[in-house]
Amino acid sequence: MSRKFDFYVVPTPIGNIRDITLRALEILKEVDFIACEDTRTTQKLLNHYDIKTKCVSYHKYNERERVDFFLKELRAGKSIALVSDAGTPMICDPGGVIIDELIKAGFTVTSLPGACAVTTFLSQIPRNGEEFTFIGFIPRSEKQIEDMVKKHSGDNLVFYDSPERILKTLNVIQKVRKTAKIALGRELSKLFEEIKTGFAEEIIEYFKEGIKGEIVCMVYADENIEDTELELKIQALKSKGFKDKETAIILSTLFNLNKNEVYQKILSL
Repeated sequence: MSRKFDFYVVPTPIGNIRDITLRALEILKEVDFIACEDTRTTQKLLNHYDIKTKCVSYHKYNERERVDFFLKELRAGKSIALVSDAGTPMICDPGGVIIDELIKAGFTVTSLPGACAVTTFLSQIPRNGEEFTFIGFIPRSEKQIEDMVKKHSGDNLVFYDSPERILKTLNVIQKVRKTAKIALGRELSKLFEEIKTGFAEEIIEYFKEGIKGEIVCMVYADENIEDTELELKIQALKSKGFKDKETAIILSTLFNLNKNEVYQKILSL
């Protein structure tokens, strides 16, 4: 018999409705009510498994106002489950505010293991080593995307993106890091699940007619990080209007590099 908690964080399927644990179904049946991102979406899941538990909306627009309600119900001895539309709550979904308040108030909180797009994606693509950096949804603006992929050129950078924006994102990545390798997953666990790995240019060409479904993507860490960092420094100086020879002198002086080698690198870009 498992321990009883006041508040349960319950993962739900990211696509295939059968990807839910037996324990998750038990908890959703046993709690007094379910806090969900979209009651209509959650109700479809509950109807499929004949679960009659009451749903209460809880999303990023009403997080604060729901806190007092949750605390009142818990003090009355009620138990609550938190779900998102798909996957594990708190991973790019609402929940941080209420979890913080519940812990401060002394209530017990637990999270069930289950579906998550990040781990599902990473478990089926080739990687060297276990380290990766997950940033949630990648920023929208071109400048923010550029800064992000430059900052993490030495990391396996994992992010979510929408089908409407992903090609724009890949074009920015290609511009900033021409030789970056990409892995892209869409429609994970669904009928048209697809994983593609290659250079940004190859991924863009493959999906040039458009792409559908939720997107998880990883930009592989550059294998020769020193070369990448030098390229980024060169690009930064050239963007400020420095000429090739001036750039070579500045970088060789500041970073104790061979001026001729730096100059040849500039010419090759």
